Amino acid sequence: MPLYKSLNPNSQTSVKIWKITESLEALKAPVTLKPESEERLNGMKSEIHQRGFLSVRHLLRAFGYTDLDLYYDALGKPHLKDGRQISITHSFTFSAVIVSDSIVGIDIEMQREKITRIARKFIDFEADYLKSGVDLVNRLTVIWGAKESLYKLAETPGLSFKNNCLVLPFTMKNDTTTAWIDFNNHKSKYEIRFLEFEGFTCAYALS
Repeated sequence: MPLYKSLNPNSQTSVKIWKITESLEALKAPVTLKPESEERLNGMKSEIHQRGFLSVRHLLRAFGYTDLDLYYDALGKPHLKDGRQISITHSFTFSAVIVSDSIVGIDIEMQREKITRIARKFIDFEADYLKSGVDLVNRLTVIWGAKESLYKLAETPGLSFKNNCLVLPFTMKNDTTTAWIDFNNHKSKYEIRFLEFEGFTCAYALS
């Protein structure tokens, strides 16, 4: 499938989402991978992960990049050789890439009931404004995605979703909120935007 959705939250930032419907062979055919990427792809035991990996390379092409323009640091964070900021995510049948002049992070999650059972592991302050209701799964998925996005952009070992990442109250219809990272006596504020589609939630953090 071609590009599923393209967003421009501001003049310096673009988000592109891919719905993965193609076979592994169809995804691989038009893509050129550098040797280390080819090795990484071949080492993946799950075809879902392989297809996600290749769909990200199609998204890079949509931005005007290739696999050769992408590299990862020692902590596994992706970077672009031209110095622009990038964050990558994929979950089951969707993948997304955000590219910006500023530090960013992005996450896609499938909306699943089990998130209510593990919520205590990643929420703290947020429990004060979360109430049981029809959209509890949706709101918890936004919070998880927001905190995952913060974790990705921070690139800070030891950062805790529960203890160091804070998401302010929000409503699902507003599609935006504010979040903070409070770590090692330093606080940083970020804008969080989110959207839902086909049982998935995409959240991304803008600095």
